[in-house]
Amino acid sequence: MKNLKIIKIMKIVVFGASGKTGSLLVHEALTSGHNVIAYVRKPESIKSDHPNLKVVTGYLNEKDKLRSVISGSDACISTLGGGSLTKHSREIIEGIDNIVTIMEEEKVRRFIYLSSFGAGDSRKYMPQPIRFLIADIMLLVPLADHNANESRIMKSQLNWTIVRPGGLTNGAKTDNLKHGCEMTKMKGSISISRSNVAAFLLDQVSNTDYANRSVWLHE
Repeated sequence: MKNLKIIKIMKIVVFGASGKTGSLLVHEALTSGHNVIAYVRKPESIKSDHPNLKVVTGYLNEKDKLRSVISGSDACISTLGGGSLTKHSREIIEGIDNIVTIMEEEKVRRFIYLSSFGAGDSRKYMPQPIRFLIADIMLLVPLADHNANESRIMKSQLNWTIVRPGGLTNGAKTDNLKHGCEMTKMKGSISISRSNVAAFLLDQVSNTDYANRSVWLHE
């Protein structure tokens, strides 16, 4: 009976549950025995009919609906991402503000936010010319949105963790992860599978090593 890991069953709200990483996160959380609320715009986007999964349809500006799913939960995780490289995601920026505000009001403290490598101070960790090509050209708009969301979260009263993964792939889940919050210089382009990101996000719900910190993540 040695080395048994005791998992506290939690009620977790996932925003962005229908996306590629979000759907993997929902599966990971359900497999671990948690109760999951998937907050989505289109209910048909969620294929699972797991008994511990509740699907709630709503938009990020519907504050009463947001409050109904956030109230009484143990943690919220956002894997929300805009679908454009050229247009700012005002809906998501306002939505993150609404989520954070309601979490503060409802005293739900744990918030995990999926950002991107290149956001915030991690931009300095990118080598040239990758920094110029990725952060200053290709992902300029999405990173600006992440920066706005990160700023709102960091100013909040929540117990937050911001996760900044490298380029996302469809690779398998592995144990080959590198992560930290110290200043570092990456060599070349870094990447990580969505499955590994999903597992890492879920682990942060109960692991507070990166509480109120932003963490870079890659394989």
